[in-house]
Amino acid sequence: MNSTNSNTQSLFNRFSHHAAELVASTGNNDFSGKLINMLKVLTAANDGTIFVYLEGKMPTVEYFDPPDKGGSINLDIYSKGAFLLDPYYLAGFDKQYGCFSLKELAPNAFKKTEYYNTYFRLSGVHDECGYVLPIGDNSFVNISLNKTTNKDKFYKKDVNILKDILPFIQSITTKHWGNGSNDAPASHKNLRKPLQSALDCFGNSILTERESQVINKVLRGYSTKAMAEKLSISNETVKLHKKHAYAKLDINSQSELFHLFLDSLMSVDEYKGGDTLSDYL
Repeated sequence: MNSTNSNTQSLFNRFSHHAAELVASTGNNDFSGKLINMLKVLTAANDGTIFVYLEGKMPTVEYFDPPDKGGSINLDIYSKGAFLLDPYYLAGFDKQYGCFSLKELAPNAFKKTEYYNTYFRLSGVHDECGYVLPIGDNSFVNISLNKTTNKDKFYKKDVNILKDILPFIQSITTKHWGNGSNDAPASHKNLRKPLQSALDCFGNSILTERESQVINKVLRGYSTKAMAEKLSISNETVKLHKKHAYAKLDINSQSELFHLFLDSLMSVDEYKGGDTLSDYL
């Protein structure tokens, strides 16, 4: 048996062993930990996190495997509003399901966003890949695997392994979480949808329509060139709209923009629509 066949057999044996344990733990408290452990073995990921988005509810941190250098302090920021800018959350919100590398989902200026600097990078993560899977009507789960070693990354072979076992992962996650996917009480229905609306409407009570569009895309991680292409305007016009928007919002950087968005969002007790800045400034 050559080395390639031997490696394939070894990988299959590891998968079979962990999959058997995982099936046996479905519905139990140790399911999430066993799932992440199996995926770490198959891809040599350093750690993993599972976020569950049940219909009408805020994200639940189902499992957190902290990196060696920490990072748990950022989960509160994520759960209170930063998740709205997470490429994996946005994929689930748009019902784009499957297995993805970060490169497949992140906008081209992702590493320049304040979301990246405030949450992603400070969590000790250097690269990410994982699943976004439906577990019921308007409910989904994000199973995230991370590389936390400097300059380390997930290779195509790692992502291909995850994609190869996608049918199994979809089946087992639906079995584990699917029964609770529609249990959100009536008072919680569409709770995340208004928050998404808050992001979409951010600044429109103060800014022009075009300025608001530019600011929204700055928050999401679009580069000047990408914004120009999306909005069918020139790079210089994008820069001008951004300059005017920053002046009206009395900010000077993307960092201040990000924190203004989060602060205005958290200042609202019961968001009922519109721009969160209308009462904040």
